[in-house]
Amino acid sequence: MRIIDRNGKEYNSTDSLQDGLGKMYTSAAGRAVMKIVTSPVVSKIGGWFLSTGVSAAAVDLYAEKNGIDLFDYEPTSYKSFNDFFTRKIKKGRRLIDSDPNAIICPSDGKVTAYEIAKSDMFVVKNSVYTVGSLLRDKKLTERFAGGTAVVIRLTPDDYHRYVFPCDGLKSRQRRIDGVLHAVRPVINERVPVYKENTREYCIIRSKTFGDVAMIEVGATMVGKITNYQSGSVPVSKGAEKGRFEFGGSTIILLLGEKVRVCGDILSATKNGCEMKLKLGNRIAEI
Repeated sequence: MRIIDRNGKEYNSTDSLQDGLGKMYTSAAGRAVMKIVTSPVVSKIGGWFLSTGVSAAAVDLYAEKNGIDLFDYEPTSYKSFNDFFTRKIKKGRRLIDSDPNAIICPSDGKVTAYEIAKSDMFVVKNSVYTVGSLLRDKKLTERFAGGTAVVIRLTPDDYHRYVFPCDGLKSRQRRIDGVLHAVRPVINERVPVYKENTREYCIIRSKTFGDVAMIEVGATMVGKITNYQSGSVPVSKGAEKGRFEFGGSTIILLLGEKVRVCGDILSATKNGCEMKLKLGNRIAEI
């Protein structure tokens, strides 16, 4: 998919690792290999190595290759690659839309939006999803029928911490264990990634927006999703919720029928584009 921003500027969508993984799904032999690669055990081993001191040697090369401006982040000496990957951004480098009628993008990422039919179904690329298949809870499906699924895909150049998209009362975190496919769009054409991958979610009960489901989806080499609060607590828009460790990953927001996703995001999706947004940008409104 092409990647554009709100000014129409187009960005390079090449990701050599993700593209290579995507090609593996095009042959029977490649798919057999990917059954091993997508195992959570493989990601745990990779995650262990990337938390060692030896892995810190890759930081400068990785930042240069992915165009990461380290000026945006708090200055520190990284003890491992994962220490770098979960780095904290400087205060003021991400601006939160303070309009109480706006839902914000919970992370940096490439954003698309898909209508959820009254029948509970929506389609991402060629993969068919339902709210029930994502959340594994039939009681929640009616809350989002006729609404919108907003998909925020994070790539290596993005900030991998995420925040709450609105104020409200957060439910407990629920974890669904699965495999760890990569999250490149070309893979979603062949595999229903978001309902097969390991993921966590909560429901945010908002006085303004109704119920908002926030789903964090793991990916190849990103088996570790860290949410700071596991229980039910009041939350504020823009407050940090958690972080991903190494690799690409995805956040999905499920919005109810009375919430309107920004027109430029809907238009970009219909035209086969992802929209490049930053944490704190407006993505929907009442």
